Amino acid sequence: MDVFLSTTGSGIGRAVWAKNGNWSVEFLLTGQAVSCLAADPLKAGVVYAGTRANGVLRSSDHGQTWSSSGLAGHNVKSISASRVERGTLVAGTKPAMLFVLRDGGENWAELGSFRHIASRRFWFSPAEAPFSAYVQGIALSPSQPDVIVAGIEVGAVVRSTDGGKTWTDHRPGALRDCHSITFHAANGDRIYEAGGSGAGVAISRDAGDTWTQPKAGLDRHYGWACAADPEQPDIAYVSTSPDPFKAHSGNNAQAHIFRSIDGGAWQKLEGGLPQPLNSMPYALLTNPAEPGHLYAGLSNGDVWHSADHGDTWRQLPFNLKNIERMLIML
Repeated sequence: MDVFLSTTGSGIGRAVWAKNGNWSVEFLLTGQAVSCLAADPLKAGVVYAGTRANGVLRSSDHGQTWSSSGLAGHNVKSISASRVERGTLVAGTKPAMLFVLRDGGENWAELGSFRHIASRRFWFSPAEAPFSAYVQGIALSPSQPDVIVAGIEVGAVVRSTDGGKTWTDHRPGALRDCHSITFHAANGDRIYEAGGSGAGVAISRDAGDTWTQPKAGLDRHYGWACAADPEQPDIAYVSTSPDPFKAHSGNNAQAHIFRSIDGGAWQKLEGGLPQPLNSMPYALLTNPAEPGHLYAGLSNGDVWHSADHGDTWRQLPFNLKNIERMLIML
């Protein structure tokens, strides 16, 4: 089953490919502020949604129906499911707290030591009133179950190697204004971040301990989404805009998607994509079962697809009205 789910700002958009070759689109959880989505990589069809007021919701039928999965009353801004520990999830909230679920049920436990990171007193987000910091992204290692990396908007990228019992503070070279952060699908050493400070993109080759900010070839440095080819960790992608005002303008993002191969200079991807993209690519995603394929979800609800590492593109024949930060594929 090919299913796309997106956060729309007031619910979830769902596009499903039918056997007759057509796509059907529906909108679910309308009226709810859904902030984030995460598919369970170890259980087909299971997906989680983080909401502003109703905690975490769970679906076991590819996003058709939803039920409560705990953390009610918390504003859940990010969520990630483990690739190596079945039923393990980590959720980040506003104000900035982290919670872990280890049984696939509703028994969430706060990772209390996260509250004692030294730089925490400087974390401050100008993005949403009342301007308190929040956990924007969570990356869980695909090979080391105790490695967790969390990104704050605006604040730090912090790391735990013992399942969240203790934390190191901001990692050298990472972007303090984190917009998205992800491990490679299979390589536990590679992790990628897009953000609004520095180069707009940062890459780690030691599981998030140290980072570099490769800038060569980038002509704009407000990064939002990042991804990597599931078969070749050295093929990385990032979407960038000149500044936050253009990125979030709705129709004047002046954005591009870039690709870097083997750590070389970033190359602007064209091949049929509008130049520039005036709707921000809020989501870039790859599929472990499809090496070479890349999907881009734009703020206007369009989804674009490349089957050749971004050399050529086609627009998929459906629209999700609006993609606000998050698009996933099941």
